[in-house]
Amino acid sequence: MGAIASLCIVGVSDASAAPGDVAGTVVADGPARAWEVRAWITGTDSSPVRSAGVARSDRSGRFTLRPTAQPGTDDAFYVTATPAGQPNSFTALATISPTLPSRLTVNELTTVATGYAMAQFVDGTRISGLAPGVRNAASMAGNLADPTSGRIGSTLASAPNGAQTSTQAAFLSLSNALAACTSSPEGCAALRSATTTPLSGRPSNMVEAMANMARSPEHNPAGLFGVALRRPARAGALPLPPAAWTLALRFDGGGGLLAGPGNFVIGEGGDIWVNANYEYNADPRTAVCGSKYLFRFGPDGKLVGGRPITGGGLSGAGYGITRDHSGDIWVSNYGFAAPEPGCPADRQPPHNSLSKFSAQGEVLSPPAGFTQGSISWPQGMTTDRTGSVWTTNCATNSLTVFPDGDPSRARSIKVGVKQPFHLVDNGRALFVSGLQSSSIAMLDRSGRPLRTPITGPHVDNPLGLATDARGNVWIANSGAITLPCPDRPTGTGSFGSVSALGPTGKTLVGPLRGGGITIPWGITTDGDGNVWVGNFAGKRVSKFCGANAATCPPGKSTGDAISPDVTGYFFDGLARSTGIIVDPAGNVWTTNNWKEVPLQTNPGGLHIVALVGAAAPVPVR
Repeated sequence: MGAIASLCIVGVSDASAAPGDVAGTVVADGPARAWEVRAWITGTDSSPVRSAGVARSDRSGRFTLRPTAQPGTDDAFYVTATPAGQPNSFTALATISPTLPSRLTVNELTTVATGYAMAQFVDGTRISGLAPGVRNAASMAGNLADPTSGRIGSTLASAPNGAQTSTQAAFLSLSNALAACTSSPEGCAALRSATTTPLSGRPSNMVEAMANMARSPEHNPAGLFGVALRRPARAGALPLPPAAWTLALRFDGGGGLLAGPGNFVIGEGGDIWVNANYEYNADPRTAVCGSKYLFRFGPDGKLVGGRPITGGGLSGAGYGITRDHSGDIWVSNYGFAAPEPGCPADRQPPHNSLSKFSAQGEVLSPPAGFTQGSISWPQGMTTDRTGSVWTTNCATNSLTVFPDGDPSRARSIKVGVKQPFHLVDNGRALFVSGLQSSSIAMLDRSGRPLRTPITGPHVDNPLGLATDARGNVWIANSGAITLPCPDRPTGTGSFGSVSALGPTGKTLVGPLRGGGITIPWGITTDGDGNVWVGNFAGKRVSKFCGANAATCPPGKSTGDAISPDVTGYFFDGLARSTGIIVDPAGNVWTTNNWKEVPLQTNPGGLHIVALVGAAAPVPVR
């Protein structure tokens, strides 16, 4: 990034207020030196990166910056610091915060945070991208490092992260790799070599080096680990190389609320909406009833308003959630709950409704939800291109559609597959996964079949579906799962895989079994069309090259695995994952839906998980 050697990125909400002075300190391992400090405002799709002030530190790293401008609501504010007299130095440091502090610290920890959180927006000497992604990414980085103190961020340092997962140790290892560079030219050469990736090439500074690893965490894990061992400046780092250099954070809404998160939609402004299976109880031996909550997390993973949304008929939701063309959120109420007497008879869910909420979380459905259209054990949902809202009915081999989102016009449609689980609109037709029949139905938007259901070795106990910009449909073939419907069929006993159909239903690729695939459940595509998979076993996320191979590492073709074949993107803080989605900041979100030992009285997992900066951003549609 040339001049962007050290970044302090700070989102600022009030662009009209006069900027106050910022008292800062650049703290780096190695010899004392002065630093050149420059302030910038990030670019968006409508404005370029622009300068916002300069300063020079003393040899102890202290400086006072007088910003000449503040960002608008779609921008972020960042500071670059390079060794004095070396504006194009590879040596780089960074920090990030959702507000503009009166004091800030720039060090190796904050540099890692900036490189990872802003990974999808770093381009040469610029940080820019589509709103609200840049601003949202700036808010996520503060979870990794505190811009005021320069210490590890409170989210990373505390439960359900901290000592409970390996992310903090990986973060410290990355900071030690940067310390190897700030302390010696040889360390810089080693860092630059280890972070030169086939996808992104040779980094021009340390922030780009971290961004390269966020975008290609599978690249040469042992090489970068070796650089970290050169200068173990901070204790508590990894004792061995990781499977991949992902940085994953867990979020639980503050604890005591979230249980069995099922699936996601991205809401207005990039908020993360997630439904949930169960009411919360920390004891897996205690029977529970269905969740009455819908969760709205901000782009930084904080629960909006400090509490979940309730009402409108919410009742043990499963995989079904969608955002309609007005921005309203719909949830299908499958009715997860322990059987009687664990969940008493008077609290058993009815399995027959949809709930609706405004983009602000206001309840828009009746107390029992919308029950029109013969809804029965509903699972996956979608909003089609015309604005109609659909759900699958697992128990009756049917779909329910609310034309234009109007429950009074509800229709029930037999779908031609057994145990329909999920459905998507690829721009030409609706595709529906049939779990028990191992088939995919293809319908027009009135519900008429366009062909006989698609079967073959590339369709095997399918669950989640996803589309890409070209109209291809990607299939998560569980190969084994028989759980998500009230009647459990006999499993095929085969292995999980991923497949893709072209826009007309012809096989594109598959079955694919690399990338660390175990039991695929959720599936999504990122802004480049590459494919991400949530696995119901093995504590990993998988990634595959999508239809546009030009966005993949050189030598990869459509369907090739990008994540490691043996481990995938392993994270010890994952449990059994279902839903998966990519937000406008480039974070990959997945669920800890069930605990690792699932056949318990209370199997619900307790977190959602973000892989920071790992994927090409997906704009809010």
